[in-house]
Amino acid sequence: ALERGMAGGFLQTPTAQVLRKLAQDDQDILVDADRQDLLSFLSGTSEYAPQSGQITGILKQMRETMSKGLADSTATEEASIKSHEELMAAKSKEVAALSAAIESKQKSIGELGVE
Repeated sequence: ALERGMAGGFLQTPTAQVLRKLAQDDQDILVDADRQDLLSFLSGTSEYAPQSGQITGILKQMRETMSKGLADSTATEEASIKSHEELMAAKSKEVAALSAAIESKQKSIGELGVE
């Protein structure tokens, strides 16, 4: 998606032509250096050196880094969830076993008290 927009599609639009005409005709809008830069860009001359290739490269690298970070974080989170579920299952079994032991002891106490 990033590279599709780099073909200079804006320069072929009527909006770019209107912008070029404004920059050429109205001298009060921009200072001379800015006007020259804008006209250079709009005419596609070599005075303007686009840096979009480098920017695209940086953005791709950022995307790769963030994707890797997201994958690592997701894996860590999934491992933590699994660990938590295992712990909860073990604790539930422990609670059930201890509850059974308490009931058994209460029953024994009750039987001893009856005798």
